[in-house]
Amino acid sequence: MVMRVTQRGMYSDMISRMNTTLAQLMESNNQSSSQKKINSPSDDPIGTVRVLNGRDTLSSLTQYSENITMAEGWLSLADSTMTSVSTVVTSIKELAEQAATGTLTDDNREQISYELRELFEQLISLANTTYSGNSLFAGQKTDTAAFTEGLWLTTNDDALSDVSFSISGDSDSTVLVQFSESGELSTQPAFRYSTDGGTTWTDGTYSATAPTGMARLELGEGLYIDMDSTATVTASADTDDSDGTWLWIRPTAIYQGDDADTSEVDPVSGSGILATSDGTFEGNVVVRVDDDVDLSVSGAPFTYSYSTDGGLTWVEGNTSSVIASGAAILPVPGGLLTLTADSSTTIAAGDQYVIRPRTAYIEVQISSAQTITLNGVGKDIFGGLYADPDSGGTLEAVTIDGSLDANLFEVVGKLVGYLETNNQEGCQECLDALTDSQQTILNYAADVGGRENRLTAAETFLENLQANTEEQISNTEDVDLAALLVKISQQELAYQAVLESSSTIMGLSLMDYL
Repeated sequence: MVMRVTQRGMYSDMISRMNTTLAQLMESNNQSSSQKKINSPSDDPIGTVRVLNGRDTLSSLTQYSENITMAEGWLSLADSTMTSVSTVVTSIKELAEQAATGTLTDDNREQISYELRELFEQLISLANTTYSGNSLFAGQKTDTAAFTEGLWLTTNDDALSDVSFSISGDSDSTVLVQFSESGELSTQPAFRYSTDGGTTWTDGTYSATAPTGMARLELGEGLYIDMDSTATVTASADTDDSDGTWLWIRPTAIYQGDDADTSEVDPVSGSGILATSDGTFEGNVVVRVDDDVDLSVSGAPFTYSYSTDGGLTWVEGNTSSVIASGAAILPVPGGLLTLTADSSTTIAAGDQYVIRPRTAYIEVQISSAQTITLNGVGKDIFGGLYADPDSGGTLEAVTIDGSLDANLFEVVGKLVGYLETNNQEGCQECLDALTDSQQTILNYAADVGGRENRLTAAETFLENLQANTEEQISNTEDVDLAALLVKISQQELAYQAVLESSSTIMGLSLMDYL
């Protein structure tokens, strides 16, 4: 077969070869300039997907790293704060030991009380520590000081231990109240008060504007105490009579943050049923009753479902039954939901209830599967007074693990009151309680230390994961410079050869042979 080779065909072929060789050289030069094998998705579609996924992972890891850095700041400050608190409590214990010694004079205890007042103020200041303007110990109320100083009452009369009262006004020193007559407060038994530890006394009066059901004891300079008027007091024969009713109006601290103590239940559908919850819930739990229930029928079985993701997925087939008291108890993650007849005894299939736990802790993500708590709930650490929202806003002394002795602010507040009124027995009582108070502080310090250790481990793991991800991206995306330089040299030679051969061939003509 004879093929005709034309000048035009030769020219087109040479141009095509030159362009191909030049394009390869230009691509290699582009890779050399960017030092990347992939400069556009078309260079390697599969590799591009891997690189984009790797960069997305790195972005998440960077955010985790920033969260860890922030958490380290919060916890480091909390750690140093608890160390300072423990040091202050140790100093207070030393003062209490001195004050409980029988050889000390009235003047000695008065001198110690001055220093104790300052240490009490320092404790409140430490409990109100902030990090970047955020309160460490006020729960999620980070823009609120965790504690404010207030006044509270201590009495030696067990008959008044459960009597409701409230205090208004302020005082720079402990106010001591002594009754000289016995009887119910509604009869206004005579009393006197002292603001200098019992050295001088002033006769007290009752206010005619006391709230209904209360007796208001006026203590001078705008300070007064409202007490249940049905409470009964006992007269004291003299200032040394320990059998009579005594009141110490002394300092304490009031917690202003929030708590994570309880949860509330909201009915989504259905009515006439009282729903309550009990337990420790990490998040909202939606409960759905799947069968009609008659709470008046003891032992009536039924099934229910629950969801921990807002109803996206359900755990079905759970069973319960009505108990003899006309209530149904449904176990769910974190605790129990109790349904009790109120204005109705019937629960219809499909009725739903949402358990909403109170939230006080601030948590940040430090890995795809780990979170860590930054803050603390001050009342569970330092104690003091707190008005539970469910109790109508009434202040009460906080119990920690069921103990009032673990309430640091109350123990120190009592100690201030006893010192300023020269009460040796009371100082000894507070000295014993300070051990429990300090243990609560040390327990929280250990918890903070444990979280710091978790951060250290998470940070190390994160650094290794970042390095591994960066290496994977580099292996996919980055070019081998040594191999690329060799390749560029070869392509340059090839391009030069194409140019020279093309020049030679295109210079040939039949006229050269005529």
